[in-house]
Amino acid sequence: MLTILAVHFVVALIAPFFFRFLGRNAFYVLAAVPAGSFIWLIAQEAAIDAGNPPVEVLPWIPDFGLQLSFQLDDLAWLLSLLILGVGALVLAYCARYFKANDGAFQAHGAGFGAQLLAFAGVMFGLVTADDLILLFIFWELTTVLSYLLIGYSRTRLAARRAALQALIVTTFGGLTMLVGIIMVSQVAGTFQISEILDNVPSGTQVDIGVLLILIGAFSKSALIPFHFWLPGAMAAPTPVSAYLHAAAMVKAGIFLVAMLAPAFADTPFWKPTVIVLGLGTMLVGGWRALRQYDLKLILAYGTVSQLGFLTLVVGLGTPAGALAGMALLLAHGLFKATLFLVVGIIDHQTGTRDIRKLSGVFRSSPALGVIAAIGAASMAGVPLMAGFVAKEAVYEALIDFENPWVLAGGVLGSMLTVAYSARFWWGGFARKAKGMPIAFGQVSGEFLAAPAILAALTVLTGVWFVPLQSWIEPYSNKFLQSGDKAPYLSLFSGFNLALGLSALTLAVGFLLFYFRDRVERAQDKLYPLLDAEKSYKKVIDALDHTAVWVTGRTQRGSLYFYLAVILSTTIVVNIVAVVMSGRPLPEMYLIDPGSPAQTVAAAAIIIGAIAAARANKRFLAVLMVSVTGYGIALIFAFQGAPDLALTQMFVESIILVAFVLAMRSLPQELRDRTTGSHRLMRMLIGIAFGATMVVVALIALGSRVDSPVSLDFPALAYDIGGGLNTVNVTLVDIRAWDTFGEVSVLAIAATGVASLIFVRNRGQALPRAVTIETGSVGRRHQNSMDGARGAAVLRLARQFATASRDAWLVAGRTLAPERRSIIFEVITRLIFHSMVIFSVYLLLAGHNFPGGGFAGGLMAGLALTLRYLAGGRAELAEATPISAGTLLGVGLGTASLSGLAPLFFGGQVFQTAIIEFFLPVFGDVKFVTSTVFDIGVYLIVVGLVLDVLRSLGAEIDEREEERREDLVVAE
Repeated sequence: MLTILAVHFVVALIAPFFFRFLGRNAFYVLAAVPAGSFIWLIAQEAAIDAGNPPVEVLPWIPDFGLQLSFQLDDLAWLLSLLILGVGALVLAYCARYFKANDGAFQAHGAGFGAQLLAFAGVMFGLVTADDLILLFIFWELTTVLSYLLIGYSRTRLAARRAALQALIVTTFGGLTMLVGIIMVSQVAGTFQISEILDNVPSGTQVDIGVLLILIGAFSKSALIPFHFWLPGAMAAPTPVSAYLHAAAMVKAGIFLVAMLAPAFADTPFWKPTVIVLGLGTMLVGGWRALRQYDLKLILAYGTVSQLGFLTLVVGLGTPAGALAGMALLLAHGLFKATLFLVVGIIDHQTGTRDIRKLSGVFRSSPALGVIAAIGAASMAGVPLMAGFVAKEAVYEALIDFENPWVLAGGVLGSMLTVAYSARFWWGGFARKAKGMPIAFGQVSGEFLAAPAILAALTVLTGVWFVPLQSWIEPYSNKFLQSGDKAPYLSLFSGFNLALGLSALTLAVGFLLFYFRDRVERAQDKLYPLLDAEKSYKKVIDALDHTAVWVTGRTQRGSLYFYLAVILSTTIVVNIVAVVMSGRPLPEMYLIDPGSPAQTVAAAAIIIGAIAAARANKRFLAVLMVSVTGYGIALIFAFQGAPDLALTQMFVESIILVAFVLAMRSLPQELRDRTTGSHRLMRMLIGIAFGATMVVVALIALGSRVDSPVSLDFPALAYDIGGGLNTVNVTLVDIRAWDTFGEVSVLAIAATGVASLIFVRNRGQALPRAVTIETGSVGRRHQNSMDGARGAAVLRLARQFATASRDAWLVAGRTLAPERRSIIFEVITRLIFHSMVIFSVYLLLAGHNFPGGGFAGGLMAGLALTLRYLAGGRAELAEATPISAGTLLGVGLGTASLSGLAPLFFGGQVFQTAIIEFFLPVFGDVKFVTSTVFDIGVYLIVVGLVLDVLRSLGAEIDEREEERREDLVVAE
């Protein structure tokens, strides 16, 4: 089974290559995949009959009891017959359905073929999955693939709307089903389907969970009130409609009902829900089918009706219902695929599906008319067809159910089925009295092959149904109780009530068709008061209007308002959580600071916070915020956490520079900061939020019942990571996945910052110092000013460039005198190289001493920051010829490769190895492979800082220079 799934998905991935060389004939290659799988499936019949279904299990998430578990039981085998058999025929049919010179096919045909093949694989995975979570994954994959297939004609608004509608409805049902799956699995103690069905859980939670699962099944199988999405899906190409209706997506819901029926058919909500919605859907679908003029819509509403019928019969929970339901499911797959493929041929040859325009098609193509007649007769339940055998079994099951209202509803729905079956064939093939014969070209044998095979199977299974009986019995026998008589299929079981009802059904159905004009007039008068599709549109419109209303009142462009909403919500949520938890508040006590220095640091933090809130200038506010950050770094240092203190100090320094650079584009004053009508409200929210966080933290600390896991970290750090620095070893060894996620977020954040600033190519290298000052700037000044003044600027730039040959800080000398800082230049010359070397030391020593890749990267970033502040953007270009994007990419790549490398040596992802060896001069060396991961972190952090400097520093500098030059030109 895993092999079949893998082959389907692999061939789907490489399908575009087949289409590139073979064109539409590539569909034959794709059809070979489900065809080969179908042959394998037939070979498993003996094992299914013997009660030894194939089972394959692979571990997935053992800690949560999840596994890739597949089982080809009797029910899955029956559904797989349809999925793979019909799938192969539909794919082969596509090779002649699409026109080779069709522009849409040339653009999207390869993707369409890949998606259709993947759809077959996903459906096979869905019916064979023996794990509820795995089943749900395949369930949602069918939703995604159906969305893509229905929206194949992406240039048509109707197709896009239909695809989105199907996606929304079935996704809603899928999420509802997921809640039910979790509720049932919690009580059962497992997600494995076979275990749940063997040891059926019970209780109110299970009853509600099963009802939620049924809602998911009904949404997928288009039962009322979700039925409207299926006719809308007719915007898809006809092969998709054939597969969707006959063997794929809509049958998933029927499969789920059939799978759960042996275990949960007696739960309180099961039968009322299944009977009411099943019968209602059958009648609504049949009634609406008689109003349609599009052949595909007649079949679509007919499918809705038949799906309701199938749900009703399969959900009865009786042996006769199970046998009849499976027989009807197989018969429906055969005749519905036949009829849709016939419609595809008619549409292909005539360009229309409107029964008011079609006339004389049977005379033009008798073979096609006979095939359609077989399919329509089976759908109507005419004797000698598979549909008749199944219909007889259904009537027997409804009679045994001993509910006259259910029997009457089933018979009435079947009469409507006969009427719309006759309407379909008459509309598509008959000679209309008022219509001229429509032009209809000759149909090739290849095009006719798929519907002809399906029609032949319809007749064959109608007269020789013994194989069907043997295939279905293993499933239907699950419902047998001691003393029950096994039901059976029969072409003629005598003159009984079921036969009489079949005759009545055919007679009344043909009368409804014969008096179709009167029926249509009656329908116009009795047009339903409730239209599900209109209701859906009203709900969507209401959601849109609500979203606009909420957005207009919340997205007001006010940062204060946004913060007020966020902080107030946090306060309310935490207070409610504390009150509802019922836990007593912890004992409040003061913590001994331990030393006067900590008291001073705490006072500095408090003063800095108050001053930041009171500041009227942006720079002063940022400076006071940094005071609080540096104070926290001191607290960390006094508490014996040098790694945290070092990192906090570096981060605070980088943030301070970033804020100062960004503020150059903002007004100096903070408007409405200390005055205004909402000042008191902001103050109260701030105090309340701070107090809430303190209380929550105290409650969290007081609620611990087990020993902290961190107590074991020192020993784990040495034993597993081979290092003495617990903090760094935790980051790169014990919790490497967390760190990898965090550095990935850093790379994304750097990209986001750059995207907000850059309007030109971000990957572009910064111009070097001499180019900017002696070339470009000089030329710009020379062109924009008078000749003498421009020449003077150029001479001055050249003098700076000549002088810089003997100076280390090249770009510093290219700045205008009023922008230079001698202190910065001297300090940079003195400590830049030492800072870079120290950053490398922090990187390499971090495994045993304070430091690590993050701290080392921040130190290198501070060195670059210092050099930028000393020399401007030109100096930054001299210091970093490598772009920030390259550093981020190389860093992420290094971290990723260090995590994957252990797999090639039989280890696990991010597993650390300790290598000890001897080097001359250096002596004994102990190398830990997680150092490579730390190097990746180092590069990412340096790239982040460089991106911030380029975005908030160099880019804004360049814009400012251009603005000044424009002012000079204007003067």
